Amino acid sequence: MRARKALALFSTFACLAAAAVVGSTVGAGSAAAQPGCPSLYVVAIPGTWEHGNDVGLLGAVTNGLPRNIRTDYVGYPATAFPWEADVYGVSKQQAVNNARGMVTSMVGACPGTRIALLGYSQGADAAGDLAAEIGTGIGAIPANKVAAVGLLSDPRRSPTDALVGPPVGGAGAGGPRVGGFGWVSQQTRTFCAAGDLYCSTASDDFFVRGAGFFAQLSDPSPANIWRYSQEGGAIVNDLLAAGGVGVLQQQFNDQANERREQELRTFYQSGIHQDYRNYVVDRNGATATQWLRNWLLDVA
Repeated sequence: MRARKALALFSTFACLAAAAVVGSTVGAGSAAAQPGCPSLYVVAIPGTWEHGNDVGLLGAVTNGLPRNIRTDYVGYPATAFPWEADVYGVSKQQAVNNARGMVTSMVGACPGTRIALLGYSQGADAAGDLAAEIGTGIGAIPANKVAAVGLLSDPRRSPTDALVGPPVGGAGAGGPRVGGFGWVSQQTRTFCAAGDLYCSTASDDFFVRGAGFFAQLSDPSPANIWRYSQEGGAIVNDLLAAGGVGVLQQQFNDQANERREQELRTFYQSGIHQDYRNYVVDRNGATATQWLRNWLLDVA
């Protein structure tokens, strides 16, 4: 019974694990937008289960921005479980595809308009992937069109990403993006509250790292085999360096499973993952959402 309970817990967390420093800003430095076009186009991707008319957490960033800034929210399933509309990987990929289409259309219609990408939780996963596409030269628009990328609780956060707020350990549960953000690294900021397991999984927590990896693999693409190989290889190499199979046995025995169940229950009940409206990230007392809002105003 305990083994079945642990497996169910692992499966649940695999679906959710990826769902859910620098205080300077990047100057505009571009030509003014054409008449009728915004100076800044914000494409915002909500988190898991924030869909339909629910802009969710990111509304605290975008509501009431001036008219020279246009904001559109990306519609996508925003689901995670196999019994919902789509599994996590399919849902996230739809968010990436829809956001890509939106920024491409805007740049085509308004070449002088600059782009900002925002995302929270699963939305940060998607926005970060799109930013990485653009920054590494395989995106649909040039990297110099991107003014800002803001990621709240990114399940693919890397320890090398530009973090705004107090230092946190570990990395995103889904594993860092291979190649990083490339040419948009200077325009990208990430936010991760201490204790938010989606964006701060310990490097030696192979249970959560494995769950996050399998969540990313829930919609595998042959074009990404090289990436899956590198990301899976990183987990295996870290596991071998930490002690191999013996470490796994310690992390999956009955006692460890019971402890993890309690830790996950405590995490979900804490509300840390949903609290970025109140999470203070600088010495002036700005919260993560306030900081992002001020940044958009600065770069517009």
